[in-house]
Amino acid sequence: MKKTVKKLIRIIQTPFILNDWMKYKRIVTRDSKEGKATRFTLKFRDTYPFIRDKTMMTGFDRHYVFHTSWAARKVKEINPIFHTDISSSLYFCGIVSAFVPVKFYDYRPAELNLTNLESSRGDLMNLPFDDNSIDSISCMHTIEHIGLGRYGDPLDTEADLKAIKELIRVTKPGGSILFVTPLGGVAKIEYNAHRIYTYDYILEYFKDLDLAEFSLIPEYAKDGGIITHATKAQADKENYGCGCFWFKKKSL
Repeated sequence: MKKTVKKLIRIIQTPFILNDWMKYKRIVTRDSKEGKATRFTLKFRDTYPFIRDKTMMTGFDRHYVFHTSWAARKVKEINPIFHTDISSSLYFCGIVSAFVPVKFYDYRPAELNLTNLESSRGDLMNLPFDDNSIDSISCMHTIEHIGLGRYGDPLDTEADLKAIKELIRVTKPGGSILFVTPLGGVAKIEYNAHRIYTYDYILEYFKDLDLAEFSLIPEYAKDGGIITHATKAQADKENYGCGCFWFKKKSL
């Protein structure tokens, strides 16, 4: 299947890559005539065309680059003995485990073989932890998917609310929750990709916790990178922004 797809891509994109390939081939031939060693084979059947990368700037997914960077800085600030993550970006878990041991749980566990990183199966609807047992936990860009069936999970209109209750249940008094989800001025479901929440919704769901920090990643670069200590008004202007919440569970 992979070979078939690659062949189709090559056929479709051949007109776009052929000219450059021929230029490069002539340079290789010239170098060979000048006595330079041939280090690689260059055959057209081995082409693997990428024709959309000739850009002035490097593009990237704003949500995932900025929210993982924000969260890594928060974990460093919290400085827990170990950090627990539920189904967030694997890049986040891998990088943070370089300076804080991380225990990662996912409905579909990942084979992450890194020092200071444990990877296990965990259902966010029924976390395998005792009440008030976790000092530092994150769940980022995850809640918005639960219950929509995208990842093979059961359809459930209140799965996100159940999951949030689980995060709160397992967090120690005084402990931290790093929570990231899409935000906008209107709450809606873009089925079956994700939900988009409002700032007010998230504050209501975590109303028994203290908000230590709210930062916002605007949808568009023209509106900035990550806005630290953002406001509700800024969040309400978004259609598909990214809200980064640091909550602390009240001490008993």
